[in-house]
Amino acid sequence: MQKKKFILLFLLFIVPLLFYIFLSKGIYHYANLPILTKNVIDVKGQETFKNHFSIVSFLGDDIEKSKDKLFNLNEVIYKRFHGKKYFQSIVIVPFKAEEDIKELEKRLGTYADASKWKFVFMSHEDMVLIFNSFDSPFTMNDDFSSDYVFIVDRELRLRGRKDDEDTVGGKLYGYNMNSVAELKNKMRDDIGIIYYQLKKSMEKEKRYKRKV
Repeated sequence: MQKKKFILLFLLFIVPLLFYIFLSKGIYHYANLPILTKNVIDVKGQETFKNHFSIVSFLGDDIEKSKDKLFNLNEVIYKRFHGKKYFQSIVIVPFKAEEDIKELEKRLGTYADASKWKFVFMSHEDMVLIFNSFDSPFTMNDDFSSDYVFIVDRELRLRGRKDDEDTVGGKLYGYNMNSVAELKNKMRDDIGIIYYQLKKSMEKEKRYKRKV
């Protein structure tokens, strides 16, 4: 009889407590997307990144060569998040490719509302300056493009992973746009974490205002 009481108490109180502790640790782990780099350089003369959650990509001189990567990004990431608060997709492009972008913009607009696509034109030197401010292990391609897309938060900080199982050292600074699987299984989840954090922060702020 004593043994049965103990089992009953264990099931009623101990198991739920252990489950709560497990959930709390899981939520803590998945609710915090690490900051990898602080003080990312914003677009010269503008506040393009500030106060937004930006996914930042670099197209080089040959738009035809790079456009498929952007379509991957559009399909997997942009369509999922373009309606979210603060979200934007920043594409940094050299001045010389400005004319070629017009047709690309039209095509993107046929898949979804393209209002959150922002094409920013600048010199090669300024492109390199912004890219290098991410302090990532990547280098730009010879045509000033990059295969990687980056997440920059509202405080000009680069966000990513510190425990990525596929990366040497565990740090994942950017996501390969050539890999639909990486965009889907990693980047999409990581942006979701940022919005989870935002939701919790806004709920906390509302509770505080009610108390005041």
